[in-house]
Amino acid sequence: MSGPHEGDGAGGREELLARYARLVRHELPAAAADGGWSLRADHCFGRVLLDDAVGGRWYDVLDRRAGPAFRQLDDERLARAVRTAERLLTEGEPLVRALDDRSLRWRGKPAKRRGQLP
Repeated sequence: MSGPHEGDGAGGREELLARYARLVRHELPAAAADGGWSLRADHCFGRVLLDDAVGGRWYDVLDRRAGPAFRQLDDERLARAVRTAERLLTEGEPLVRALDDRSLRWRGKPAKRRGQLP
């Protein structure tokens, strides 16, 4: 699987890491506030993106004690997380809700009711 940043060597990976951090820490929370999304906090976006990237609960795959989880993703999973984050910016609440609901199911938790904020 190849994306716009893959195959660029270490510089490409560093760009992906920086892009992921900007998306999760700044761009997604800002879009959520503007759009009234069901997720608002950066750590919630991190959870749904990491879960999506690894196909389950991220902490079952990555080491919580080994530093930031997104830095532990291999290049393919990191690129997937960035692509998904960028899709969140364009697709908005429907995709946010779908990813959040799946992430919560993987944790054995019920999906949020409409209008319920985290």
